[in-house]
Amino acid sequence: MTTPEPVATLLLNPTICDGRGMCHDAAPDLIELDEWGYPLLPGATLRAELSKSQLKSAEEATHACPVLALHIERRR
Repeated sequence: MTTPEPVATLLLNPTICDGRGMCHDAAPDLIELDEWGYPLLPGATLRAELSKSQLKSAEEATHACPVLALHIERRR
């Protein structure tokens, strides 16, 4: 089975995140919370490659963040 081609990258800026957890509420399948309530992207990194099937969930998480700590970079 092949891995789907990434269509975008989800980026997390931890310096402006204040740990409200709204991103996790919007996309629990994509974002976990650490023990202090701060988001963790898959692999505990600051960026996650997104497949087409994950894009809607990532958009919902990005829109839910009140401090704009998440950003999506789309592939061209």
